[in-house]
Amino acid sequence: MDKGLNILSWAEEDRPREKLQLKGKAVLSDAELIAILIGSGSQALSAVDLAKHILSHVNNDLNILAKLNFKDLTKFKGIGEAKAISIISALELGRRRKDTLTQSRPQIRSSQDAYQLMIPDLMDQPTEQFWVIMLNRSNKVISKRAISLGGVSGTVVDPKLIFKIAIEDLASGVILVHNHPSGNLKASQADIRLTEKIKQAGQLLEIPILDHLIFANDGYLSFADQSML
Repeated sequence: MDKGLNILSWAEEDRPREKLQLKGKAVLSDAELIAILIGSGSQALSAVDLAKHILSHVNNDLNILAKLNFKDLTKFKGIGEAKAISIISALELGRRRKDTLTQSRPQIRSSQDAYQLMIPDLMDQPTEQFWVIMLNRSNKVISKRAISLGGVSGTVVDPKLIFKIAIEDLASGVILVHNHPSGNLKASQADIRLTEKIKQAGQLLEIPILDHLIFANDGYLSFADQSML
């Protein structure tokens, strides 16, 4: 290996781990942070250069990097199973952190509130998922639960499961949320039929469906806002 490519040959303050210890995490670049995760590079590239190479393929956009799956990452020479798992795990922790920034129960006052609540769970998801947000009488969140995890183009939803959870949580209202990985914010006929079916079941149980959001990374469609409920 070319000595210039070996991190151990660098000045101590320029090695990512040592740099973090000496100067703090804020001074590290994205590539240096990823280099710490992967630990070592390839025969041709140092860990930092390998990280830069990966970032260049996603236009240096961490949001795009978060969309890469295990298979995508292991296509990079020098990224094996363990390194790919480290990158995916770190990005998932970052996403989950957003969900724990506040400890109080959020109150849903608008469709935008519901969309923001679901960002940690549905942002960058490559497959379609169906979630429900359970609310109390004050429209404060009791829970949010994944009902169905599907494929790229659809997921199967059982209304009985939705209301089983709603009854267990003593919910006074429910918001339905599912994502379109394609980014398409148009409701399909299947979406409309399913919403109506769940709405009718909720009316019988006196647990109203307050909204149904179609979630995409760049925005959402609200059935309530569009007078589709």
